Amino acid sequence: MEQYIISASSTARDLAPIMICIHDLLGRLPVTARSRDHPGIRIEDGKIIDQAYTGPILEEVLAGNTMKRVQPPAGPYRGIPVVVAPVRDSEGRAIGAIGIVDVTGIFDLAGFMEQNAGIRKQVCGQDPCPLPTESPAAKK
Repeated sequence: MEQYIISASSTARDLAPIMICIHDLLGRLPVTARSRDHPGIRIEDGKIIDQAYTGPILEEVLAGNTMKRVQPPAGPYRGIPVVVAPVRDSEGRAIGAIGIVDVTGIFDLAGFMEQNAGIRKQVCGQDPCPLPTESPAAKK
């Protein structure tokens, strides 16, 4: 029987079976992972894209041993919301990190509503819009 052990010294090859499973479970959202001691893996569209991957947020999570929900300032996911969490050993130390693209972060409802109201005011002159007398067709 094969065994897969995740440790601080796991390689991309060690992480691949678990990460492909997570990728498939999440509807093939991009996923990344690395161990503390080795670069890891990046998977997109059902394929392993990189077997020597690391990213700024994976590294921050490993160093701080805390989950992060951010938009990376650099790398292939720059500006895209991601969630990265540490993989911890039995003593609570970060031995790895796993990251996914955060589809919930893409749709910030409060921000969307605020932006939508601003757009309506610009286009229509007020919010809510348009009143029949304020419609763009009535102004022509």
